[in-house]
Amino acid sequence: MNSFLGTVLMASPQQQGQSPWSSLIPLLLIMVVFYFFLIRPQMKRQKELKNFRDSLKKGDRIITAGGIYGKINNISDNVITVDVGNNILLKVDKSSVMRDNTDVENQQK
Repeated sequence: MNSFLGTVLMASPQQQGQSPWSSLIPLLLIMVVFYFFLIRPQMKRQKELKNFRDSLKKGDRIITAGGIYGKINNISDNVITVDVGNNILLKVDKSSVMRDNTDVENQQK
């Protein structure tokens, strides 16, 4: 194992006249690409979802993360009571609400 490590280290000789910044530029470029294509859009989606959850009110149609369709019957701090039909009420956590039902109804038409 030590001989393999020595071979790998000797195979890539250090260049004497090279600036340390030239080796960091590709790493910084990769970090910028990750930020703009992965991190920033995810933060935007999370912010939109938080605003949607904060704007929920009684009577809104929702879909939970588990795929339960229903209408909001009551909202407290973090618990939403959802009417799923036939007077069946379910208590779900506010963070499990993913979107409203109108998006799905508009796509089906």
